[in-house]
Amino acid sequence: MEGPTELSFGIGKITAKAKESPQVRSQLRQYLEPKTESLLKAINQELLEPAEKVLKQRGQAGLVVIVDNLDRVDDRSFVLGKSLPEYLFVSRGEQLRSLHCHVVYTIPLVLMFSNEREALKNRLGGGTKPMVLPMVPVSKQDGSDSEAGLELLQQMVLARAFPEQLPEDRLNLVTGVFDSLFTLDRLCRVSGGHVRNLLSLLYSCLRKRKTLPIDRNRLEIVIREYANEFTLAITPDEWELLEKVAQTKKVTGEEEYQTLLRSLFVFEYLNEQGDLWFDINPVLAEVHSFE
Repeated sequence: MEGPTELSFGIGKITAKAKESPQVRSQLRQYLEPKTESLLKAINQELLEPAEKVLKQRGQAGLVVIVDNLDRVDDRSFVLGKSLPEYLFVSRGEQLRSLHCHVVYTIPLVLMFSNEREALKNRLGGGTKPMVLPMVPVSKQDGSDSEAGLELLQQMVLARAFPEQLPEDRLNLVTGVFDSLFTLDRLCRVSGGHVRNLLSLLYSCLRKRKTLPIDRNRLEIVIREYANEFTLAITPDEWELLEKVAQTKKVTGEEEYQTLLRSLFVFEYLNEQGDLWFDINPVLAEVHSFE
């Protein structure tokens, strides 16, 4: 008799094979496609509904399932003129919504610029529009500093060095990691509030010289190297688009999304009124003057 361990191991083997082989993925799709409804029914009856019942007996509100990393789905053409994200989240949106629990999906931002946006809201969201998780703001739309955003980024960095300390105490220990608070502030600003970029720059500083504290000169070398590499792929047409975004703080249409946001040339933010706005990746301003 197979137990949970054997089942998990078997699923793991299938997942590993599917990752390695497009042919296996295709075979899995062909096999599972006709069984989608019965699979969803089985998942609901055998897994989710019993879990919900147990949780509510414990006095909890219910089950939340987070399906992460689907924002990385490639925006390639798939079927009938639809992109893969449109097929998955719009055409199959009602099936994704049929799980009997609260589900949070991360989806590609390109869908916010798609003509299928309203269909996405209705089919996947059941009338609820997608929630955008923007960058942590380092500045406001008018160009002034976002003190709250900068403080959060500083704490995120310092919490990795001093996880046991209270937030207010970590700032007093900053010279154990950076030569000054100004160097940490510079790191946070140039990241544009993009967490992976911030950590990448931080780790590059550590790889450059495996000693602490990180001084301003080391950080500036890392920033310059990254900026020079980052701009190699930018074409004259893309610089024109970037100039427009720098002036208007807007990105419109799928084409501009593909060019600017997907390439991390531009970051998205939310203002205090909940409106989406865009700005240039600060690294680009290190090597190019935007009027």
